[in-house]
Amino acid sequence: MAGFWPFVPRLLCGPGWQGSGLSYPGSSVVRDGRVLASFYLLHRRAGYLASVLAPEWAQGAGGAERYDPDLGPLSAAPGDRCLPLCCHGERCWGASAATTSLSSETPGAPGWTPGSGWAPAPPLMASATSYLKPPCRACRDLAGHPAGVWTGAQCHPGCGSPTMSTLLDIKSSVLRQVQVCPSFRRRTEQEPGSASADPQEPATGAWKPGDGVEFFAHMRLMLKKGEGRQGLPCPEVPLRSGSPAPPEPVDPSRGLRALAPEEVDMLYEEALYTVLYRAGTMGPDQVDDEEALLSYLQQVFGTSTEEHTEAIERVRKAKAPTYALKVSVMRAKNLLAKDPNGFSDPYCMLGILPASDTTREPRAQKEQRFGFRKGSKRGGPLPAKCIQVTEVKSSTLNPVWKEHFLFEIEDVSTDQLHLDIWDHDDDVSLVEACRKLNEVIGLKGMGRYFKQIVKSARANGTAGPTEDHTDDFLGCLNIPVREVPVAGVDRWFKLEPRSSASRVEGDCHLVLKLITTQRDTAMSQRGRSGFLSHLLLLSHLLRFEHPAEEPNSSSWRGELSTPAVTILCLHGAQSNLSPLQLAVLHWQVSSRHHQTCTLDYSYLLGLLDDMQAHWEEAPSLPQEQEEGLADSFSAFSEFGLQLLRQLRDYFPATNSTAVYRLELLLKCLGKLQFFQPSFEICPFETELNMDVAAALKRGNREWYDRILNARSPREQPGPQRLPGLVVLADAIYDDLQSCYSVYASLFHSILNVDVFTLTFRQLERLVAEEAWVLTEELSPKMTLEVASGLFELYLTLADLQHFWDSIPGRDSRSLALAGIHTPFLPAVKLWLQVLRDQAKWRLQGAVDVDTLEPVDPSSRHSSSAATAGLCLSHIQELWVRLAWPDPAQAQGLGTQLGQDMCEATLFYTELLRKKVDTQPGAAGEAVSEALCVVLNNVELVRKAAGQALKGLAWPEGAPGLEGVLPRPLLSCTQALDDDLQREAHTVTAHLTSKMVGDIRKYVQHISLSPDSIQNDEAVAPLMKYLDEKLALLNSSLVKGNLSRVLEALWELLLQAILQALGANRDVSADFYSRFHFTLEVEPREGTFPAGPRLRAALTPPFIPTGSAATPGLSTAPPPVNAEALVTFFHADGQGLPLESLRDGSYKRLKEELRLHKCSTRECIEQFYLDKLKQRTLEQNRFGRLSVRCHYEAAEQRLAVEVLHAADLLPLDANGLSDPFVIVELGPPHLFPLVRSQRTQVKTRTLHPVYDELFYFSVPAEACRRRGACVLFTVMDHDWLSTNDFAGEAALGLGGVSGVARPQVGGGARAGQPVTLHLCRPRAQVRSALRMLEGRTSKEAQEFVKKLKELEKCMEADP
Repeated sequence: MAGFWPFVPRLLCGPGWQGSGLSYPGSSVVRDGRVLASFYLLHRRAGYLASVLAPEWAQGAGGAERYDPDLGPLSAAPGDRCLPLCCHGERCWGASAATTSLSSETPGAPGWTPGSGWAPAPPLMASATSYLKPPCRACRDLAGHPAGVWTGAQCHPGCGSPTMSTLLDIKSSVLRQVQVCPSFRRRTEQEPGSASADPQEPATGAWKPGDGVEFFAHMRLMLKKGEGRQGLPCPEVPLRSGSPAPPEPVDPSRGLRALAPEEVDMLYEEALYTVLYRAGTMGPDQVDDEEALLSYLQQVFGTSTEEHTEAIERVRKAKAPTYALKVSVMRAKNLLAKDPNGFSDPYCMLGILPASDTTREPRAQKEQRFGFRKGSKRGGPLPAKCIQVTEVKSSTLNPVWKEHFLFEIEDVSTDQLHLDIWDHDDDVSLVEACRKLNEVIGLKGMGRYFKQIVKSARANGTAGPTEDHTDDFLGCLNIPVREVPVAGVDRWFKLEPRSSASRVEGDCHLVLKLITTQRDTAMSQRGRSGFLSHLLLLSHLLRFEHPAEEPNSSSWRGELSTPAVTILCLHGAQSNLSPLQLAVLHWQVSSRHHQTCTLDYSYLLGLLDDMQAHWEEAPSLPQEQEEGLADSFSAFSEFGLQLLRQLRDYFPATNSTAVYRLELLLKCLGKLQFFQPSFEICPFETELNMDVAAALKRGNREWYDRILNARSPREQPGPQRLPGLVVLADAIYDDLQSCYSVYASLFHSILNVDVFTLTFRQLERLVAEEAWVLTEELSPKMTLEVASGLFELYLTLADLQHFWDSIPGRDSRSLALAGIHTPFLPAVKLWLQVLRDQAKWRLQGAVDVDTLEPVDPSSRHSSSAATAGLCLSHIQELWVRLAWPDPAQAQGLGTQLGQDMCEATLFYTELLRKKVDTQPGAAGEAVSEALCVVLNNVELVRKAAGQALKGLAWPEGAPGLEGVLPRPLLSCTQALDDDLQREAHTVTAHLTSKMVGDIRKYVQHISLSPDSIQNDEAVAPLMKYLDEKLALLNSSLVKGNLSRVLEALWELLLQAILQALGANRDVSADFYSRFHFTLEVEPREGTFPAGPRLRAALTPPFIPTGSAATPGLSTAPPPVNAEALVTFFHADGQGLPLESLRDGSYKRLKEELRLHKCSTRECIEQFYLDKLKQRTLEQNRFGRLSVRCHYEAAEQRLAVEVLHAADLLPLDANGLSDPFVIVELGPPHLFPLVRSQRTQVKTRTLHPVYDELFYFSVPAEACRRRGACVLFTVMDHDWLSTNDFAGEAALGLGGVSGVARPQVGGGARAGQPVTLHLCRPRAQVRSALRMLEGRTSKEAQEFVKKLKELEKCMEADP
């Protein structure tokens, strides 16, 4: 071990492994002439700095940090000297000025030969740059360096590009140790010919400009590809196939060497000798038939009957082997306590009883058993070597000895093993007494007490049988040798008494094995050990039992036939092979056989587990056997690493059987690390997980190059390489998904290798460099086809970055892909421009084939609307997937894309309008189905466009703005919604315009109906018409559009009624009552509710007219009803809301009807009430007037004080005015004797101050009447023309102090100043005036005349 640990490289945890417990080296460090770690090459894309180790690292001044492009930063201790390598194992000459010579030999010098070890570095160079020499093309490609970075002279003859000298292979990322002993790990360049899974074909050929269908089909494929790339894949294994795993490579040369014919004959003889001279008892699962075993051997070795018979006779004539019994006294338990302290001091005395000592009279045998202290007489002397004694274990009833003895057996059939257990009572060391036991001379027979023998030994034979302190008997065992099983026995034996009077308790644990020490075979005579003979025999039997041509050999788990098991058991026992040696032999043979004929990895793993179990108990092997085991470990690990290099070929992630085999293989490789510290001569030059990482890296590069050369060869021009590079990037993403979800957990849990980080960094760097180089080449050649390919390539590269970012603790800023979006920006801009044009083409084609009919009964829009919505959705999804990382650029791209979407949406609505205009309508058709479909299309596209535009929010990474629309895009969205709302209203107006004539006809019917006809009868035709048409509209329109049409029809009805009212003056009161009934009245008791079809249609479930009858819903024409239009259109809350119904034109119509029903004076009062209610929309537009009013009850007069005005309108040419105020009371019929008064004229001012007080003698009761008010009219005085109207304001008298309540204090002034905002008469005020104009009464005419004069003054208003 002391020679091993100096070669273990120091590990440093890089940033990619923080928190995972993984550490990997990444540089070549030379110390004391020994390589400690792996190569280091730092690379970047073309134009980046490519360098190797900095020279200051070797100065020994505090150490430095190094960086591996796959594994992250690494540390170097002070004084470490660096030796860079090419990524496939080359020692790059001159790669570092920090390196020093390892040996006096150099390539090309005398004594140097290829493969003799790592060559020395060149002498130190003068400058820091002179050692930065380039690698060859193969080195540069494998290391990930871009083309064009390195320059320099060729380093070896066959290199076509600037390079360093090459070696044949790199097995791991760690250099081989420079040791005196040869390496145990064989490295080979031979690889199985295997084809990787074919990458997916390019999705779709480059689209043609103007072919919108093909373009969007290609875009859908891109979106579909991205659907499976949202977030991290499920950590569960995504296995999709349970088919057999791909066959692994086999190589007959990797097995044990073939035997020469002479060696086969010797092995045949050895096997026959083992069967013919077998000893011991056969187990129940073994073959006890000698003929059967011999016949099996004949089949195995393929000999003829004559040859077989001759060989048997020859072996029978050979000398029989010498047998011996191996006895291991392990422990005892539950012994009797013989000492006063409640314990005993037990020891064992054991030996072999020959046949002569076992002959007894039947009666004597029955009465007592043989014992070393009391037994039968023996005529001859007993050799002392036949008796062995264990140590004394003091004060215990459960002693543990674990002592091993070997006894030579004279006669296997008659000899037996005898064992006594005694309690030692002497105070003299029994060990010393046993040592002198061999000096005892003259002892006759076994009848004497053994204690006398011991005492004789102590006193040099002078002791007698009368001594005290006799040891106590604890039990004995008698085991015939012939009953020992062939495979040995390891069990507890029940202690037996010495005689019927003896009392014993307890058990003894023994391990017995019958072996041979001398064998008369050719192999033994030539010095072949039993270990080697067993290895050859096992290999021969294994090849016979499991031939290479056997089908489904990969599932074979080492099930040998019973004769084979029996023969191997006999030979292993006779050759005295320990369980550890047998386990080692089975592993060596099976692991070698596996490389020539695939076995089940669970069988190999079981062999390693068995070997590990025995290894812990007996962790030592002879050096020759240890070297053989180490060699088998190296060969198997080499084979396993070769498979891992082609991980994707032999263990595809989609095959459950293959993944399970991979798991078992990794466990086998991981199990090898258990034995690594136990070897005196280490078979491993590096940590196994480092070798696995190196194999995976090389396999990644080979897989990458294979796809690159097949899909995107570098010899082709850039535009031709682009589709293949897209396929390569997609294959890398899919491979990384499999790596993360399948391989990562296996490698990390078993070998502590972060395969995902290693693979991701390597492949990401390689594809990034290809992308950098290709974009630089294609930038000057940007075409539509190139832009499409680059756009698709960027999406996959961005997916790779997002994949890395989605893993906790990972940051894509450290990737080679960081900033990769920059060279793709021109292509993305061009592609988005093409997207706008293609979208228009696609919409144009969709409208051209649209029949303006619903696509199916469940939908109410046509096919073009579905296409438009799908296009907008795809564009928004594509923007989300694009996820442009630069916020400023993303805002520009998103805004432009949003504007393009708005433009395409409006373009679609224009196409719809043009198409519907060109379609001839059906004669007499009031409701056009095509217009309904167009209206539904517009509504659908409006919602789809709004949803898509909301998806163009700020990208992630904009601080505080995630999900927020940029202001330009927000304005664009609002403008589009307004435009589409107007378009919908335009289509709605077009749809309802076809009903104008009918509605006017039915309204005229109401107005011309004679007074003798009831109101409900006059209104019934209109209600029936509306009920039928609205039910038809409901079946054709979506709910939002139906509400829009209802609003339009409602407005149309109100305008028709207003026109009818305006066309009829001085008609009877019944005329206006009928229209009031039509507008709003509760249904009479006993009549059906109005609008049953509308209400039923608007109440779920929606049943269009003409559909199958539904219980509770009649499809027959509704009965005539008397419900008003408001109730009809409200439809119990399912139609228009009452608030919208009773607003706008409804209020005007309601007022018109109310005024028509009023008398002249009531109309005049309403005129003044309207003035009191009106409020200016812009309070400061016409100025303000401050007044103060109070009523003096004592004098019965109203005091009105005009204080001042402000911000009046400039009505003169000089920008000022000459204002004065007219104060009058109204209505006139309430104050018939009161005349108006006026203030003085304030010249050239807009802020006049009056402070004038006016009195009006009026009774308080008149001031409290409805509509009583003070009207202030501000005029501009003109000397040469009519005065100009500046504004007016009214103050109700009901709230004046003294009118509502009596004044306190008599005639004192009360009340606060009131500020009135001046205004102009509004529509509702003028409507009362128009109502009075139609009256012929004198009072009405005089009132109108007065107001007409005032209006003349208002004609010149600004």
